[in-house]
Amino acid sequence: MSDILGHPRGLFVLFFAEMWERFSFYGMRALLIFYLTQHFLFDDAASAGIYASYGALVYLMPVLGGMLADRYLGFRKAVTFGAILLALGHLGMALEGEPAREVGGAIVRDAVSIQTFYLSIALIIVGVGFLKPSISSIVGRLYSASDPRRDSGFTIFYMGINLGAFTAALACGYLGQTYGWRYGFGLAGVGMLVGLATFVRGRHLLQGAGEPRDPQRLRERIVGGLTREYALYLCSLLAVVVVWQLVQWHVGVGGVLVVVGGGVSLWIIWFSLARCDKVERARMLLMLFLTAMSVVFWAFFEQAGSSMNLFTDRNVDRELFGVTLQASQFQSFNPAFIILLAPLFSALWVKLNRWRMEPGTPAKFGLGIVQVGLGFAVLVYGASLVGDDFKVAPGWLVLAYLLHTTGELCLSPVGLSMITRLSVARVTGMMMGVWFLSSAFSQYVGGLIAAGASVETHGGEVVDPAAALATYTDTFGYLAIVAIGVGVALLLISPRLRRFMHEDHESNIPIPSQ
Repeated sequence: MSDILGHPRGLFVLFFAEMWERFSFYGMRALLIFYLTQHFLFDDAASAGIYASYGALVYLMPVLGGMLADRYLGFRKAVTFGAILLALGHLGMALEGEPAREVGGAIVRDAVSIQTFYLSIALIIVGVGFLKPSISSIVGRLYSASDPRRDSGFTIFYMGINLGAFTAALACGYLGQTYGWRYGFGLAGVGMLVGLATFVRGRHLLQGAGEPRDPQRLRERIVGGLTREYALYLCSLLAVVVVWQLVQWHVGVGGVLVVVGGGVSLWIIWFSLARCDKVERARMLLMLFLTAMSVVFWAFFEQAGSSMNLFTDRNVDRELFGVTLQASQFQSFNPAFIILLAPLFSALWVKLNRWRMEPGTPAKFGLGIVQVGLGFAVLVYGASLVGDDFKVAPGWLVLAYLLHTTGELCLSPVGLSMITRLSVARVTGMMMGVWFLSSAFSQYVGGLIAAGASVETHGGEVVDPAAALATYTDTFGYLAIVAIGVGVALLLISPRLRRFMHEDHESNIPIPSQ
C-alpha cells in the first residue's frame, strides 16, 4: 500500500481522528475559565482551582488508560471506548442550566447544573485517559525505531491536533461567548462524534497497529458471566463516578498526584535498575528526567487557558485588523501558528538530520523552555507601554503566542517521539501515560500560579483594571525569569544528556508488518 506524502496512510487516519477529538477538547477548554467566572460566578482563585483539578486529572488518567491498553484492550479498542465517553461528556456540557446569581451578597448556584457540569468533565477526563496515550502510541507503531521520519511523522500528527484546536477556538469560542454556552459546548460534542466516526471507518488502514496483545484473554468470562473486556468497561464507568467527586476536591487532587507521581517514578527507577540492560536503563532514566523538565514548560504554557485567557479579556485591546475578537478566540493563535510552522519544523529536523546537525532531544527541550519564557517577557514589555485604558496592544499577545508555539514545537512532538522511540517495548503505553502524568503535575502547578494571579471581581467583571494589569505583569515577569534560567541550564548540559540516548543502538519497539 503506497504512502501519502512519504508517510504511512494510517498516519492520516489518526491525523483526522485526533483533529476532531482535539476540536471538541479545545473548544471546551477555550470557554471553561469564562464559564466558571461568568456563568457560575466563581472568583478567579476558585476558578483556577477547578480548572487545575480538571486539567490535572485529564492528564493523570492516561497513566491508567495506557496500562489497560498495554496489558488488555489494545490501543484501538481503548481509543474507541475513550471517544464514546468524550462524546457523552462534551454533549453533557451543553446542559448549562440556570446561571448563578448574587442574592444578599451570596452567590446562589443551581445544584443540578453544577453537578451536571462536574459529571460531564468526569466523563471527559476518563475518556481522555483511554484515548490520548493510545492514539499517540499507534502513531509510533507505524514507524520502525530507526526510521528518520519518526519526528517528522509526529510533527504532522501534531499539526492535526492543532488544526482541530484552531477551528475550535474560533467556532466554539465565538458561539459560546456570543450566543450562549450551550452552543459552544454542543458544537464541541458534535466534533467528537465526527472524530469517533473517522477512526472507526479508517481503522483498516492501521494494518494491525494497536490490536490487543491477547484477544482470547479479553473474551474470557471472569465475574458474573462478564467477559474481561466488558468488566474493564464497567470498572471504567465506576471510575467516572469517583472522578466526578474528586474533581470537586482540589486538595485531594494534589494528594493523588503526589502519591501516583511518586509511586510511578519509583517504579520506573526500580524497573530500570532491575529489569533493563545498560542501554535500556540509560534511556528510561533519561526519559524520566526530561519528562520532569517538561513540567516547567507545560505549567507555564498552560497559563494560556487560565491567567492569560483572563488577562486577554480584561487587559488586552481585542480589536485586531478592524475586528473585535472574543477573548476565547485568541486561543486560536497558538494552533494557527502550529499549522503554519509544523511543516517547516518537520522538514527542518529531517534536513538537519541529513546534515548531521540536528539538535538532540535534550537540547530541543531546552530551546522550548527558553522560548516560553521569552513569550512572557514580551507580555511584560507590552504591558509597560499601555495608556490610560490599561489595555495592552494585541500584537504583543500574538507575539507571545508565537514564541510559545515555537517552543511547543521544539518540545511536545519531540517528547511524544522520544517516548515511543526510547521506551522498552512492553511498557510503551505506560510510559506514554507517564508523559501525560507530567502534564497533570503541570496543570496543577499552573493552577497554583493562576490562583496567585487572581484579581478582584464583582459579578464576573474586574473591579480595578490598573491593579489587574499590575498583578498579571508581576506574574508574567516571574515566569519569564524562571523559564529562561531553566532552559539555558538544560541547553548547557544537553550534550552530556544526549549520550544516554545511545543512538547507535536500535530500540526494540515491535513494529507491525507492512
